[in-house]
Amino acid sequence: MSRRKPRPRTPAPAPALTADTPCPCGLDAAYGACCGRFHAGTGATAPTAELLMRSRYSAFVAGDAAYLLRTWAPETRPGTLELDPGMRWTGLEIEATTDGTAFHQRGTVTFTARYVHAGEPGSLREHSRFTRHDGAWVYVDGDFPDA
Repeated sequence: MSRRKPRPRTPAPAPALTADTPCPCGLDAAYGACCGRFHAGTGATAPTAELLMRSRYSAFVAGDAAYLLRTWAPETRPGTLELDPGMRWTGLEIEATTDGTAFHQRGTVTFTARYVHAGEPGSLREHSRFTRHDGAWVYVDGDFPDA
């Protein structure tokens, strides 16, 4: 009897996002009416730091590095951004927000994002900082508090 080596598990591809699919950010809306409108870059920007955070998470799901760079503060933005094609984002939980509304210039969002990488589930917890740049919310940076 021979023993076969188990094959490494490859992640299932993420489902394609269409205007009518549920938005990956977790809000009860279709992608096209939620984060997709921000990703399209047709003039609409996220009106709050939390909505920008949600749209950036959805951009990771969609593999939209251009949107991530476009919504990153110029002073902290990397020159390029390469997303890991083996990373499949599977859920987002917003834990806390401070400020970040139309009445503020700065805000924070603490969240946990779940993923599967190389067949193994994991999570990333981040406390993100946002500011306004030319009137639009942008991601500045974040730290990773203990889980």
